[in-house]
Amino acid sequence: MIFIVVKFAVRPEHADEWLDHTRDFTEETRREPGNLWFEWSRRVDDPHRYVLVEAFRDGDAGAAHVASEHFHAGLDAMRPLLAETPHIINTEIPGTDWYRMGELELTT
Repeated sequence: MIFIVVKFAVRPEHADEWLDHTRDFTEETRREPGNLWFEWSRRVDDPHRYVLVEAFRDGDAGAAHVASEHFHAGLDAMRPLLAETPHIINTEIPGTDWYRMGELELTT
């Protein structure tokens, strides 16, 4: 799978609106057949920073995502809200889902 993490620094005056501005992009991406997950989080120690964790089935699915209209519309919606260029990790890893953390395995 293609595993991606992106960190976004949002202008303070737009931080509370970020998810509203990215809603269409998020919903359209989640509907893509090759998308495995697309999850936003807000940093608890800095409310102006968001983290996106996303994954796609394979390189073809990732390429289809980047070529989509909603991808480009999403970038256009985000660009004026950003305080700096986002930081990204984009890598290919084996598997198609999360694994359980053995160090915290719960027993009943």
